[in-house]
Amino acid sequence: MLNKLFGSAARVKVLNYFFLYPEKNSLLAAISKELDLPASSLRHELANLAAFGLVVEERRREGKGAEKKYYRVNSGFLLYPEIKALFTKAQILFSEKFIRGLEKISQPKFLALTGLFTNYPEAQTDLLLVGSVRRSLFLKLLGELERDLGREINYTILNEHEFNYRRDVMDIFLYNILEGKTLILIDNLSDKKSV
Repeated sequence: MLNKLFGSAARVKVLNYFFLYPEKNSLLAAISKELDLPASSLRHELANLAAFGLVVEERRREGKGAEKKYYRVNSGFLLYPEIKALFTKAQILFSEKFIRGLEKISQPKFLALTGLFTNYPEAQTDLLLVGSVRRSLFLKLLGELERDLGREINYTILNEHEFNYRRDVMDIFLYNILEGKTLILIDNLSDKKSV
């Protein structure tokens, strides 16, 4: 979807990266490795985004070594809030497709998105699923979502008993998900017990 709007899958991957880590200054090699993109095409995309004004290129001399180029998103760019909102909404649309597929292969009791989906990179997981699921079908579905987003997704699957136990003992991992920047998409557990 965004590929058609922004012209290339590589550009979408680069923009996703910068909107996920807006405060980060990154070297070309680090971005290339993270996104699994060849340096030549990445250099081309970064040059286009810098010419447009959405990405800032900063040159730094480190010690006595050669000058290095760092890249970061230009949060002062006039259209930055709108483009960032578009990418966030696209991630949610992709997650809705994922939910429809998930409901075909299992009966999730609880599904929460955090981390990548809520622009909270400190989160320990991106997706929390409570319920029984056939792992092979789930991993196939997750792979499709990762391809759509151009990012690896960290996930956690708990059964209902483990979720309730962790909630009762105020497990810090679960507490951070439930009380942090989280988007709860399915909740069939709060009827039984308040979350």
